[in-house]
Amino acid sequence: MVGSPVFKAKRPPTLQSILDHNFVLFPIVVFTLLVLSNVVSCNGNRLHLLETREAHRLNSVWESHYGSFLKNYYSPERKMSRTPSSDEGIFSNDSPSAPVPGPDRCSNIADNDKFDCLPRGQVSEEACTSRGCCYRESPLPHIPYCFYPKQYNSYKYTSFTKTEFGYNATLAQQFKSPFPNDLPKLFMDVQFISDEALLIKITDEKNTRYESPVPELPTARKVLEAPLYRFYLNPNSTGFKIIRNSNNLTIFDSEDVGGFTFSDQFVQFSAKIPTDNIFGLGDSRHTFRVGTQWRTVTMHNHDRVPANNVNGYGSHPVYMGLEPDGLAHGVFVSTSYSMDVVLQPSPAITYRILGGPLIIGVFLGPTPLDVNSQYVSTIGKPHLPPYWSLGFHLCRFGYKSLDKMEKIWNQTRTAGIPFDTQWTDLDYMKNRNDFTIDDVAFKNLTKFVDNLHEVGMHYVILIDPGVSGGEEKGKYPPFDEGLKTDIFVKDPSGKKPLYGKVWNSKSTVFPDFSHPQVIAYWLKMIRDFHSQLKFDGAWIDMNEPSNMIDGSLDGCPNNMLENPPYVPAVDGAKLNYKTICMSARHHDVQHYALHNVYATLEAAVTAFSMLNVRNGMRPLVISRASSPGLGHYAGHWSGDVMSSWDDLAQSISDMFSFSLFGIPLMGADICGFNGNTNVELCTRWHQLGAFYPFSRNHNTDDAIDQDPVSLGIQDVVAKVLYQRYFFLPYLYSLFWEAHITGAPVVRPTFYLSPEDPTTYDLEEQFLWGDGLLISPVLKQGFSFVTPYLPKGKWYHVNEWSKMEGTVLSVTSAGQRYSIPSPQSSSVPVLARGGRIIPCQKPAQTTTASRKNPFCLLVALDNSNSSSGSLYIDDGETFDGNYNLINFEAKSNQLNSKVIAWQYDGDAPFTLGQVTILGNFSHIKSVDVLGKSLNFTFIPPTVLIVETDWNLKNIFTLTWS
Repeated sequence: MVGSPVFKAKRPPTLQSILDHNFVLFPIVVFTLLVLSNVVSCNGNRLHLLETREAHRLNSVWESHYGSFLKNYYSPERKMSRTPSSDEGIFSNDSPSAPVPGPDRCSNIADNDKFDCLPRGQVSEEACTSRGCCYRESPLPHIPYCFYPKQYNSYKYTSFTKTEFGYNATLAQQFKSPFPNDLPKLFMDVQFISDEALLIKITDEKNTRYESPVPELPTARKVLEAPLYRFYLNPNSTGFKIIRNSNNLTIFDSEDVGGFTFSDQFVQFSAKIPTDNIFGLGDSRHTFRVGTQWRTVTMHNHDRVPANNVNGYGSHPVYMGLEPDGLAHGVFVSTSYSMDVVLQPSPAITYRILGGPLIIGVFLGPTPLDVNSQYVSTIGKPHLPPYWSLGFHLCRFGYKSLDKMEKIWNQTRTAGIPFDTQWTDLDYMKNRNDFTIDDVAFKNLTKFVDNLHEVGMHYVILIDPGVSGGEEKGKYPPFDEGLKTDIFVKDPSGKKPLYGKVWNSKSTVFPDFSHPQVIAYWLKMIRDFHSQLKFDGAWIDMNEPSNMIDGSLDGCPNNMLENPPYVPAVDGAKLNYKTICMSARHHDVQHYALHNVYATLEAAVTAFSMLNVRNGMRPLVISRASSPGLGHYAGHWSGDVMSSWDDLAQSISDMFSFSLFGIPLMGADICGFNGNTNVELCTRWHQLGAFYPFSRNHNTDDAIDQDPVSLGIQDVVAKVLYQRYFFLPYLYSLFWEAHITGAPVVRPTFYLSPEDPTTYDLEEQFLWGDGLLISPVLKQGFSFVTPYLPKGKWYHVNEWSKMEGTVLSVTSAGQRYSIPSPQSSSVPVLARGGRIIPCQKPAQTTTASRKNPFCLLVALDNSNSSSGSLYIDDGETFDGNYNLINFEAKSNQLNSKVIAWQYDGDAPFTLGQVTILGNFSHIKSVDVLGKSLNFTFIPPTVLIVETDWNLKNIFTLTWS
């Protein structure tokens, strides 16, 4: 809650006495009491004890992989909101007004260095000078007429102390801002979290400001050993500098830049930055390279068809900067409040946030990969998805009946298309209500799902956060239980649920995913429904949260939360546009302060529930809305994109953004969601989508069928999906690397060569890891691609099944190459010299593929060496047993090294084939540990070796 008195929420009863002070995860215990009480009363305490032991086991599984956030945040002992109220004495408007600047402070300020002092409202000289700012009209667009003078020292440091792990400082306001409820005294805590990263927190002197519950930032601090940075503060100025030690480059300079403002509902700070090569800042539709040409990126989670310059489904205030010498850094602002981020050609950046505290993370890299990993490790490294989720998924809104869905499912399988997971949208629900099945159109759905499982496939359902609020009492348990446990978001009065309107026939209420009892509620809903329908994954949509009306059925009050002093450039021009009231009450805070993280809290609760109902199996959760930390629990798809060539191309930029955001399990709806696709577009989209980390075909209810068979493109789709399945061991190994280190799965080309500016704007090609480059056709009528290949050796892997004699082998100096890509072919994939790519003989499902022999694609570099690794586990549990094998090729030898071998499983783990790509004059013999092997040599590039080796055993393969 911001700017109004804290209300007292009703606390749930403590369970400590029941548990005899042995605390387990609160929601599990609540669930045990709610669901098992009848069973216990009939069968005695022994079953209750067994169930509690199982709850302990699942809790341990969860915490060992996801951490203790749920236990801590959803504890009944959680402190109430730390949001201040106006009577706590931390606000003031008693400071003097800003002095009118003299001519010397307004002259000689270049247009690109003018920071807007009056970003909203009517601009006039009188209004401008009353803020202590300069007024100069300009004929050029974007240049602010009203801008801050030099040395606009709104705050002054009053103390500065070095600590063991950083610095502390206090600041006092020198003159009031034009916004109500200034904070006259501030406290700054500079925290060194590693030699590569630091966090800077600025808040009120009592540290009472509301802080976002997610992401969970690291609490460990470090005494620096070899820091890449230094923190500089001038006590006579406002702001600070972060300087790179290796070259003394200032990468973030807020010292006397713009106008630092810290009021109750408006926090603003600006900084000069050393580059215009800025990447990230989402989730609005733009290229990955944002640039600094007077661009505003608005962050306020919002449901609408993705469009340029409009706030989108998620909010991610993080960017990566590439410096003039190719070194990289990152800057992140941790907040749940909505904001505008303004980039200008100085180059400089300004943040305008609707609340505090201000928490800034700075990451020094020095490589792009380092920055990505450092940021993601700070907000929560991504979950390791189940192996089956990396297969192909098929869905649509508008199946309308099980018969129609089953027909498409059958024809897809009959066509031989690799296919792992069937999804259903709203169609399966009765009256479009969560946790129900249409007993007419989908009456045999349970049997169909059983059949899916029998053939090694999986099933995912849509679950919207909105629960029907218009059902008859006692007839709809999700509503009845929510009222009983008091877990719905309340209207501004705090006395009853807020009623909006989503898909439900009459009205919709919204679970409060910040409420301590919501896990017990959500787990019960999912478990009860799962007992009817054995779904394997949860698709959480409409969770911005979306609302088909503005605010609520009863409207919203006219107050400072609905109409704050500053409104970011949001679609609809108001914060409650197509969402719920900002004054709506969560457990201990208003929606205003929690809006952008609603979906991430829902994702965490849903992932926990899915893990429980599926007996400890890894959950698959795919969310539309997002914020920092979502990737720790869920994946993402890019929403209701259009069936257009522009949206096809945009999906690559979106993958880059979400790789930086720490959400690697991501993709767009193949062929597009809105509008009708066509054969050429849908073919090209499948060729690209086969290399999305999350690969799903999905479209809307009033469009044509766009599954491959219905469009008559089954042959080429089967070919390109077999190509995907061939490389799945490599993709899964990359997801494991992301889970362990925070490294992205999909990467822009500049991650390989950040010193090469040509790569900065390459958004028509992408990398899997650092070993495969994918170059799809993105324009209508084209039959070739022209990928830019960074310096080094590259090989065109043009068929999944074999290496043909026409393999392109080039040593690039950093240039483009033209490669044919007819519509009937698989997508051009290039292997990078120096990397060993694990692969596997593909089958129609991942279940079947995992039983097949592995293979290796050894791409030698110009020194005839290469390396890589393969990660293997059971693909679905958290039991911790895994195999890790490293491979290295050099001097005409390929060696394996087993780093870990803990998982034996059912498969033989046979290495069936090794394909070596290089530049060979001749090959006379190939042997492994002295035993001759059969091989095929296609001069001068391809050597294919047939093997029958158990990967558990180390080997040395030699060719001569």
